[in-house]
Amino acid sequence: MDVDRAVLIVVDLQNGFINQHTEHLPPAIAALAGRWRAAGRPVVLTRYLNHPGSPFERHLDWTRLQSAPETDIVSALAPLVPDAHAVIDKPGYTCFTPAADALITAAGWTDLVFCGIATDSCVLKSAVDAFERGHTVRVLTDACASDAGPAVHAAGLVVAHRLIGATGLITTPDLLARLPEPGGHPGG
Repeated sequence: MDVDRAVLIVVDLQNGFINQHTEHLPPAIAALAGRWRAAGRPVVLTRYLNHPGSPFERHLDWTRLQSAPETDIVSALAPLVPDAHAVIDKPGYTCFTPAADALITAAGWTDLVFCGIATDSCVLKSAVDAFERGHTVRVLTDACASDAGPAVHAAGLVVAHRLIGATGLITTPDLLARLPEPGGHPGG
């Protein structure tokens, strides 16, 4: 992984996805993003917006995340929002909207690191789409979760392992060990 060409993509850390299975993520990801930013690396946040008449509403009868406060990024990440490289609004599972594709290309990011909600859907779909676009992909196994529970999170990781490979799954300590220390050398 080339940390100098990497971006941390925080997927859908929004009020509407926080429950007993995901409530541990906001403080952990806020700390991770702070450390990533302190190393001079960019952070992109995604925000899922479900719209009336969406496939989620029509086919799944799912009408949540259509308005604030459900669509708001969690308060633990609020201080990060103004300093984020971008906030990408998306109407579906993947982060790869035309705006995101253009941003990633223009910034020259080749290595995409994903964390957030949900391991089995939006994180997985975004990671697989990044892989198919030729990027080096990393999913932080301990910095993502499923609002459907730990078994579904684990299933998402099994599918990710199959679709992006074992090297695509790492932990937050693995990632942080690759960041340069203040003196410019990788360290923990």
